[in-house]
Amino acid sequence: MDTTERTNPLRRFLIALLVASALCASISWNRRRAAFASPQTDYADSLAVTPPMGWNSYDSYGGAVNEDEMRGNAKYLADHLAEYGWKYVVVDFYWYFANPEASESSAGQDKLETAIDDYGRLLPAPNRFPSSAGGKGFKPLADYVHSLGLKFGIHIMRGIPRLAVERDLPVLGTEARARDIADMRNICDWSTAMYGVDVSKPAGQAYYNSLAALYASWEVDFIKADDMSRGTGHELYHGPEIEALRKAMNNTGRAMVLSLSPGPAPIAEASSLSQWSQMWRISDDMWDDWKEVLGQFDRTRKWAPHTGPNHWPDADMLPLGRLRLRGFSDPPRASRLTHDEQTTLMTLWCIFRSPLMMGGDLPSLDPWTASLLENPEILKVDQSSSGGHQIFSRGSQLAWEADAADGRSRYVALFNTGSAAADVSATWAELGLSGKQSVRDLWSRHDLGSFEGSFSARLNPHGAGLYEMSR
Repeated sequence: MDTTERTNPLRRFLIALLVASALCASISWNRRRAAFASPQTDYADSLAVTPPMGWNSYDSYGGAVNEDEMRGNAKYLADHLAEYGWKYVVVDFYWYFANPEASESSAGQDKLETAIDDYGRLLPAPNRFPSSAGGKGFKPLADYVHSLGLKFGIHIMRGIPRLAVERDLPVLGTEARARDIADMRNICDWSTAMYGVDVSKPAGQAYYNSLAALYASWEVDFIKADDMSRGTGHELYHGPEIEALRKAMNNTGRAMVLSLSPGPAPIAEASSLSQWSQMWRISDDMWDDWKEVLGQFDRTRKWAPHTGPNHWPDADMLPLGRLRLRGFSDPPRASRLTHDEQTTLMTLWCIFRSPLMMGGDLPSLDPWTASLLENPEILKVDQSSSGGHQIFSRGSQLAWEADAADGRSRYVALFNTGSAAADVSATWAELGLSGKQSVRDLWSRHDLGSFEGSFSARLNPHGAGLYEMSR
């Protein structure tokens, strides 16, 4: 046997090994590329199977919340509300400013003392979040929240900090710099902190990749991205940056919910919003004003067909309890909504299946507000019903219905938006029911008896009732 014949088996083995290695590398790359190119990763269908529930710092502290306040609210959530399904704890905006303005004015933010790394990525201000010192970021705070059995979230602004552009900082993983990707014409109309990012450039996508990688290293579970989805114009609805951020989040391999704000998001973009995010605002910031709550009836009616697992139109935070403790120009206050108006708000949010993000300060929660957040029968409607929609609007009287998860019961919400008490009725023909129906009042958690043909409730001005009907 000659030398060539003796070496052929070895040659064949080496060639086979190289081919197998190349094939494995190709498969690995294709999998990573597919995950990057599409939101349909392995975990995408379980990011928000039900509407997210939690607490967000904005209504209580504006942009001025500190670490002690975050920890205090997280501890209250874990001790008192987690058993009812509340689990997210979210730091809202301006956590990177050492001394955020104690007002609602947003001018001159690019001149404030800002915590930022060498790649133009914002960091928590150590004077407000001491555990972040030494480059730790939000990881220690996230660890604390996770130790309570909860999930941790942060607010971010769309784009790249103007400070990064001024310094022309490098974009991580590229030869580009901040000025190469900044879209200085694409700015927020109420904040001077950021410029838009041109994500048509590979380095623009790389910048969002670097942000998502940083947040994943902090073990963030929820990102509220601001200045993303208001209005229908190119300058207000930022589809390319929404897509870039979601792709970047997917690329990390960490399951992170994406929430978009502010609103009103354009209903024409419902398909895109559903594809690239888990929740999005359907209104501008909503405060404790009855007229603003009233405006949500029409918005929820229009958006109701677009609710479903992993895509939830968001009717905004719950401005309940004590609000505006710090970070605003006006003094702290209790919610200005009456008890009936607060019941109406919670009833509409739950039968519509909005995400539920409590805005008021939790450690100072009063018993009335706590009762709104701790009613398991009301929260079950938000978390497990389906097909919620308005069935009639007769002047100041409205009704919604939804199917219970058991397939046998029907949830019915009745509303009196007028200024005088009224009897609000719904017939079985309107509800698609027949025969005798057992009715349970979910707010009082009492059975009301059997009814045939129709049901009527006496409701206070601006009041609501939520009922379960079954045979």
